[in-house]
Amino acid sequence: MGSAQPLRSSRREPVPIDSHAIDNLRYIRETMESAGSLTAVPGLGGIAMGLTALLAAPLAAGQPTVERWLAVWLAAALLAFAIGTMAMNRKARAAKVPLLFGPGRKFALSLVPPLAVAALLTAVLYRAGIPGLIPGMWLLLYGTGVVTGGAFSVRIVPVMGLCFMLEGAAALFCPASWGNWFMAAGFGGIHIVFGIIIARRYGG
Repeated sequence: MGSAQPLRSSRREPVPIDSHAIDNLRYIRETMESAGSLTAVPGLGGIAMGLTALLAAPLAAGQPTVERWLAVWLAAALLAFAIGTMAMNRKARAAKVPLLFGPGRKFALSLVPPLAVAALLTAVLYRAGIPGLIPGMWLLLYGTGVVTGGAFSVRIVPVMGLCFMLEGAAALFCPASWGNWFMAAGFGGIHIVFGIIIARRYGG
């Protein structure tokens, strides 16, 4: 008769809870470092966007009709959007963070709705014969998008958005003839000033 073999326990050795905690802390730290390295707003791209607005302002001011004035600014807005998108993609790749995930995605999802509303209201205000409200409305809604998107970025980004909102609010209560220069100061000056700060402090 064979000797009895000791029964092997089917239970697995418990994994120390501290090992899970260390893994979780490491993941959180890496995620925060990635978010910090990508402000979602490119500094150099912001400078380029600002220069686009400064070039568009005198060109728009020289147009003989509202339609041509608006066409100049719409073209400048599309160009600035393309510059910003390319700069964001470049910054994300340099930080080794996917643009469509993390802070970049959250920033875009927060910025796009106010821009869509701005596009719709542009058509409404033009058809209503009150294009003088367009500059203030653009600045205000763009600033709103930057503030909400900036909640997922570094503190300087929502501060920039707040500056756009304040200037947009001021433009709405000033003479319509000042609108062109409000946009130059906002989309040009604010972009350049904060672009320089972001480029120096947060890279790119």
